[in-house]
Amino acid sequence: MPKKILTGIVVSDKPNKTITVMVERKFSHPLLKKVIKVRKKYNAHDENNKYKNGDKVSIIESKPFSKNKKFQVMENTK
Repeated sequence: MPKKILTGIVVSDKPNKTITVMVERKFSHPLLKKVIKVRKKYNAHDENNKYKNGDKVSIIESKPFSKNKKFQVMENTK
């Protein structure tokens, strides 16, 4: 099974070696036919504390680093 790759914006970098990334996705509601925006936050592993608030990053699914941290920063996207 391929690993999930998500793109989002860093909203928190306070914990050591961890960032919180907000991922936004849009989809059409099946019944109402209205475009809905859904936001979700993911904790991602950032080994060198390199990324700061407002950075746009790609994260990839990986082995669990902790209870809530199951993604790793892949790269910085412009």
